[in-house]
Amino acid sequence: MINRPTSWMHFLAASFLLWPLAVHGALAAGVSGPCRIEIVEAGNGWPVPLVELRTTHQLRLVSDNAGLIALDAPELMGRETWFDVIGHGYEVPKDGFGYRGVRLKPEPGKTLRVEVNRTMIAKRLGRITGAGLFAERQKLVDAPAWVESGVVGCDSVQNAVHRGRLFWLWGDTTLANYPLGIFDSTSATSAIQPLKDFLPPLRLKLDYFTNDQGAPRAVARMPGPGPTWLTAYVSLPDKTGTPHLVASYMKIKPPLTAYEWGLCVWNEDLASFEALRVLWTKSEQTPVRPPVPDGQPAFWNDASGRAWVLFGNPFPTLRCPATFEGWQNSNTWEVLTPPPALDAPAGPKIKPHSGSIAWSPWRQRWVTVFMESFGKPSAFGELWYAEAPTPTGPWGPAVKILSHDNYTFYNPRLHPEFTATNSPVLLFEGTYTQTFADRPQPTPRYDYNQILYRLDLDDVALKPAQQGH
Repeated sequence: MINRPTSWMHFLAASFLLWPLAVHGALAAGVSGPCRIEIVEAGNGWPVPLVELRTTHQLRLVSDNAGLIALDAPELMGRETWFDVIGHGYEVPKDGFGYRGVRLKPEPGKTLRVEVNRTMIAKRLGRITGAGLFAERQKLVDAPAWVESGVVGCDSVQNAVHRGRLFWLWGDTTLANYPLGIFDSTSATSAIQPLKDFLPPLRLKLDYFTNDQGAPRAVARMPGPGPTWLTAYVSLPDKTGTPHLVASYMKIKPPLTAYEWGLCVWNEDLASFEALRVLWTKSEQTPVRPPVPDGQPAFWNDASGRAWVLFGNPFPTLRCPATFEGWQNSNTWEVLTPPPALDAPAGPKIKPHSGSIAWSPWRQRWVTVFMESFGKPSAFGELWYAEAPTPTGPWGPAVKILSHDNYTFYNPRLHPEFTATNSPVLLFEGTYTQTFADRPQPTPRYDYNQILYRLDLDDVALKPAQQGH
């Protein structure tokens, strides 16, 4: 009898503690998962990545490569909820107070659809790099298999077709395990035409060069302190026909100043770049760097049939014979003068900052996608398209194809190798980053990563850039 009150009190206490867990388990048993929100383009139903829904209490939800958001916020379930829609070229109409958004009533397991209107010419296909490309979809029951690379962010892509594969190279790379990541370039390979089609959702498989633990590793450790950045990344044949993957390298010191430039060559056995020779070291006697291969390469045969490789960002500033021997010999290099600005159909001239050029079999013209220098509304987030009969021009007029709301999208890279010669589709990617913008909130998962866009060259909106060609 003496122990009964104590036992009874223990029973009540245990019941009191376990009751919420039991109720929670019972409720959870009847819940069929998060609310599924599909973001699609009006008119065609294409899933749209990188569309943010933001609540009145600042919950931020961003669609993944499948255009999906898995909403599991318990405070919103069963309640009519307002979501601002923020989409960088995708939007919904304003309401009477000027807000662009939608009202939804989320419920567990329910599917909701938000249609957005595309306001730009380029079409967003999805993110190529970083973590959680399908993170929202993986929270839902129908998640496809997807293997994470280990990379969470990376800067400025370069590509080269080399020995039957497409080689990819990125600059500074962020990992999950520490704020300081890889500062001597990372790399991967893929098929030359890695996409089965040019519709979202984007699933582009990359085979990274990794270390013994299977994590992405640096591929360009050049002697000297500071990061190593590569540019002018290209595969060139030697006199025997053997291809060599080559690049120019620069060594960097704070605050982002190059103190050395040189040439480097890919070691096929070590799967890493090795320095070939130094071209320039900054000093009081040589404070200014001489002309060197810099920027994105493009192959071109002149009127006599001689093969050249052109380097520029976006327009050619230097050319050399398209051979491994010619690339090494600075006596064969020729300096070119790019146009300082391009005409626009209306308004002032457009000053290019960075980009690339390529031959378009569909247009039978040279084409470019470039980022404008100090554009509006984003200083470094406005992209333009133009054409020319030759890689050195004359270029223009230019048509704006992509815009960002206070965000940066720099170093766009064309991918003509992705498509067949009879295709009007032109693909390009660039680095989406908060850097150089006016203190925006970084977009979760997307910030400091590469996003792929599609441009249809038969789109009537491009006609102003094609007049006279």
